[in-house]
Amino acid sequence: MKPLSTKLSSIPASMTLAVNDKAKAMQRAGQDVIALAGGDPDFDTPAHIVEAAVSALHDGHTHYPAPMVGLPQTLDAIAHKMQTENRIPIDDPRHQIIVTPGGKWALYLALAAISNPGDEILVLEPYWVSYPPMITLTGGTAVPVSLPSTDNFRITADRLRAKLTPRTKAIMLNTPCNPTGRVLTSAECDAIVEVAQEADLYVIADEIYEKLVFDGRSHLSIAAAPGMAERTLTVNGLTKSYAMTGWRLGWLVGPPEIIRLATKQNTQSVSCAATFTQHACVAALTGPQDAIATMRDAYQQRRDFMVNALNGIEGVECHSIEGAFYLFPRFPNSRKNSLELADALLEHTQIAATPGIAFGQSGEGHLRFAISTALSDLERAAERLAAVAKLL
Repeated sequence: MKPLSTKLSSIPASMTLAVNDKAKAMQRAGQDVIALAGGDPDFDTPAHIVEAAVSALHDGHTHYPAPMVGLPQTLDAIAHKMQTENRIPIDDPRHQIIVTPGGKWALYLALAAISNPGDEILVLEPYWVSYPPMITLTGGTAVPVSLPSTDNFRITADRLRAKLTPRTKAIMLNTPCNPTGRVLTSAECDAIVEVAQEADLYVIADEIYEKLVFDGRSHLSIAAAPGMAERTLTVNGLTKSYAMTGWRLGWLVGPPEIIRLATKQNTQSVSCAATFTQHACVAALTGPQDAIATMRDAYQQRRDFMVNALNGIEGVECHSIEGAFYLFPRFPNSRKNSLELADALLEHTQIAATPGIAFGQSGEGHLRFAISTALSDLERAAERLAAVAKLL
């Protein structure tokens, strides 16, 4: 047989999914596993959004959307949201927005539209596990910018400049950040803007957790900064904030010339997002928003409990988080690396966590715990962890 794709063969499997699969296999075998490795909210999708989708199906909205980039009412709802909440200028939704089957595909489209072979994309480390593989698949080279935990993973212009070469094409930004829980500050935003403009770089801003920010903080969209709309591709969606992970509904916002290229990739691959989910999107963005506050407040309560519980365990250090729903504790006294830590935790406590190395070298020594599960499960997890801390 002739050889298969060398590019795909070189892409590592998702460590997050691998841990989830192992945890589910243990659950099927009857073990009481507490799954903290994934990122799926334990809340149901708000009822009015579900009803909008069901009504769309009953009304016969089961065909291709027209236009394929998104239904007019969906594009208008997204444009209104991005203009009023994110302060991103949108003059022509039809040519500045693509509705996508999930935010992950929007990220892929953004990279595909700007990347040529040999282009370097700066990824702020720790990074979400899929960024480097996506960059490789779209022809670029991922260049990690290490952000030390000792400085609370702070972004600075000097750290970005240290990784610049003539081949640097873009910076990937995630705020709120998975896995660190950091929320972009105005000083960090200024640093990225400064470097992007002086080096003529694009910015791909992944803002999927934007509504899950705590303690009265505000989310900043970098595309709203002066001079940045023409060089920024903003990715967002309903997945996390509206508890719609299985619906696969996201969007990409950017300059018309980039969206035109991304549209080519979209129409020649997945074609479009599902029509009935686009009706659900309109209901989500234009309907009641109280469910978001309820979920955010629950995550904040879980954060407060779990951060205090972890910091009360000898040998565990855990920064509080500013957004999203992940904790990233460090185990400074352990002689195990993060893979060994995750394995030991699963073996001795039946707690599934993601090893920090999955998020880049800056994540070594850490584990990622998702707090998108019930508080009762987090309480049990803290008790189990405290009981075996010395083994770790």
